[in-house]
Amino acid sequence: MTQNYIEENKKRFLEELMELLTIPSVSADLSFKNDVLKAAQFLSKNLEQIGVENVEIYPTSGHPIVYGEKIISTDAPTVLVYGHYDVQPADPYELWDSDPFKPEIRKTDIHPGGAIFARGACDDKGQMFMHLKAFEAMNSTNNLPCNVKFMLEGEEEVGSENLEKFVREHKEVEVTGPNRDLHSGLYGGGVANPINILSSMIASLHDDQGKINIPGFYDEVLQVSDDERKEMAKAPFNLENYQEDLAVDTVHGEFGYSTNERTSIRPSLDVNGIWGGYIGEGAKTVLPSKAFAKISMRLVPNQTSADITSLFENHFKKIAPSSVKVKVTPHQGGEGVVIPTDFKGYLAAKKAMNKSFGVYPIPVRSGGSIPIVPMFEEVLGLKTILLGFGLDSDVIHSPNEHFGLFNFYKGIETIPYFYEFYSELMKN
Repeated sequence: MTQNYIEENKKRFLEELMELLTIPSVSADLSFKNDVLKAAQFLSKNLEQIGVENVEIYPTSGHPIVYGEKIISTDAPTVLVYGHYDVQPADPYELWDSDPFKPEIRKTDIHPGGAIFARGACDDKGQMFMHLKAFEAMNSTNNLPCNVKFMLEGEEEVGSENLEKFVREHKEVEVTGPNRDLHSGLYGGGVANPINILSSMIASLHDDQGKINIPGFYDEVLQVSDDERKEMAKAPFNLENYQEDLAVDTVHGEFGYSTNERTSIRPSLDVNGIWGGYIGEGAKTVLPSKAFAKISMRLVPNQTSADITSLFENHFKKIAPSSVKVKVTPHQGGEGVVIPTDFKGYLAAKKAMNKSFGVYPIPVRSGGSIPIVPMFEEVLGLKTILLGFGLDSDVIHSPNEHFGLFNFYKGIETIPYFYEFYSELMKN
């Protein structure tokens, strides 16, 4: 009955998602604050319409959290559904083939049945909305096997700051040389150029084997066994297709590890932005007073962001020449988490995927940061299942983000199976 209900209401489900995608709920830009609230109100209303109870919009010092629940029995297991309704900025707008907040459905080679092109289509409005519609189908057909609680936040794209004050991982670096910008013709070669110095310092953070050059950085890194690495390697991956999709001639990273391992079981350090001096049109021969860079590190289990913050800051100040001053400003951080494959939630998801797709999923590790996952583990003692249906090719955070219609509907079809199998496993 649940699957019949889904089939009969597919058109409406899509129309509702398209409406949600028109709301530019960009959490990073305060000029969109009212739009973020509008998205919260949209979800609150939808939750009430589909039978969720005790729905409330909780204000925070930033953007609100939408909460609701459906308790069928105190003896039944409970599933906490987390998702976020905020989105990344759509900039640069000129690289989009259509308005990022006027969703369009277009066919692609990977999505011959069509894909929704819009900011937030895949990350995370589309994938979050699947859970609401799956709940609606189960609840409307009297097939809800367990209690459900929804917590939908509006700040995931800016670090989930009001869900948990995470310890620091991301850092902003400022390097200062002379007390003012100088004429490069008069002072060039005689005074340290902060941009030159900062670039050299950043370049020294990796050795010629791709390892991170910060003393103590790898001391606590969890070593993955050869058997686990072999299991992970079973996941389909074509290096030529990967390079072609990114328009790169070769891959890069730590020696001795595959591309998939470099982006999952090994930590990384990257410069997210660098600026200073004159960057306007035309020439201005200036030797800048300051240079800046944003630097982030992806951590793996057993590393802690507080320790890595300290190691990075101490090392970066130590390698700075006396001709410049260095200031490190930490930002949000989060810890690495690994979910065991014998966890009942994982086993239920595995069975649900097999029921829906006809094949068992392969366990993989991912470097995508979702700060609430370690917070749930630490504060609530809850393990998290990331039941996603987006593809790497859906270019989340980039222009022309999209989400395949097949994947959207397949997610709504699969989620009820997860509830069914999870409830059965929890009885045993």
